[in-house]
Amino acid sequence: MTATLNLLCAGAAQGLMSASASLMKVELDALTTGRFGAVGAMKDAFLAGEPCDLMVLTDAMIRAMIAEGQLVSSGAAALGRVRTGVAVRAGQAAPDVSTPEALAEALSAADSIWMPDAVKSTAGIHFAKVMAELGLSDALRSRLRMFPNGATAMREMAASDDAQPIGCTQISEILFTPGVNLIAALPTRFELATVYTAAVSARAAQPDLARRLIALLSADAAASLRAQCGFEG
Repeated sequence: MTATLNLLCAGAAQGLMSASASLMKVELDALTTGRFGAVGAMKDAFLAGEPCDLMVLTDAMIRAMIAEGQLVSSGAAALGRVRTGVAVRAGQAAPDVSTPEALAEALSAADSIWMPDAVKSTAGIHFAKVMAELGLSDALRSRLRMFPNGATAMREMAASDDAQPIGCTQISEILFTPGVNLIAALPTRFELATVYTAAVSARAAQPDLARRLIALLSADAAASLRAQCGFEG
């Protein structure tokens, strides 16, 4: 009988989980259900008691939750690094964002700027700091379109009718969203490469199956799949 695992995961991992669905079914006879979103929101959901067998969050948050006894260290494994990138709607000309100056010009020329939550999401927190360092926070505030997570921000940007939108979130979320195109990672000065780690919940209903899923996703055999979904190294 096919088992179902409950997940609470960073939005950056949604594409990987979706792309791995057939592999999970064949190798583990398992399906997954649950939620994806900003890492802070996923931790809040866990603490509120949502069913959870497995979590994928930033490595730092996973380690903290293991230390607090909320997750277990056995079977935990890093899935790779995901960089933060810049995107435009499909079919739109891609501006140069290769330097801080070019990024500032591209943001200033955009009529809307799409991003995840600047309080609870990894990419949103970072991008808010980038705009501040560029001295653009005040000038761009009225153009910001902020959503609970990067995947939602990218879907909404794809559906918008703005003439020249631009967005910023984790590259894995950009690659996962139809209707948007990745331009590039943020310039080197602002580069953010976040390691995402999977771990089993201390209250998992199916801890052994959760460990097997982590082993499957983190194995060398899955390296090319992880890379296709925006996970590096």
